[in-house]
Amino acid sequence: MHKKDIVVIVSGLAASGKSTLSRLLAERLGVERYSGGEALKSIAMKKGYDTSGSRWWESEAGMQFLALREKDGSLDKTVDEELLRLAHRGGVVIDSWVLPWLFDGGFKVWLKADRDVRVERLAKRAGLSLEEARRILEERDARNMELYRKLYGLKLGEDFTPFHLILDTSRLSSEEVFEIVYLAVRHYFDL
Repeated sequence: MHKKDIVVIVSGLAASGKSTLSRLLAERLGVERYSGGEALKSIAMKKGYDTSGSRWWESEAGMQFLALREKDGSLDKTVDEELLRLAHRGGVVIDSWVLPWLFDGGFKVWLKADRDVRVERLAKRAGLSLEEARRILEERDARNMELYRKLYGLKLGEDFTPFHLILDTSRLSSEEVFEIVYLAVRHYFDL
């Protein structure tokens, strides 16, 4: 098995652990890592948004950019086309809300977590109160789910057919999540 044959796609709702897991996997596997969220932030920067800071998606500007994405589906489709190109090239770990349904190949994992756990993670990561984190998380989830339903007809959080592994991260540390998924990836790719 060559590294170029490895394609791992990590998906899940906000604050489920996608970014952390994808970074750890790419590092251990020795492959490139790409993020749908980071690619969207790059587009936002080109459109004049200040995307600095760990809580950009939760900021007023981040929510304004989400509104722009809702009006102009080409922003997300541009990112998804680039992620598809990278997946076809191989040798990657990609975190993306929708790529598992668009790419026919690779190892796909869905990370889920109890809403209260995701709220706590978001509050800690972004320095928000639990109430503010809950409000933002619920709004982001609903708006992103509707966006991807309109763009691709997907039912995020309901349709798990493309996934090889669905893992509840609620009671697991990021290291435990990594060890479980890494073991599955090693077996899948016979590493």
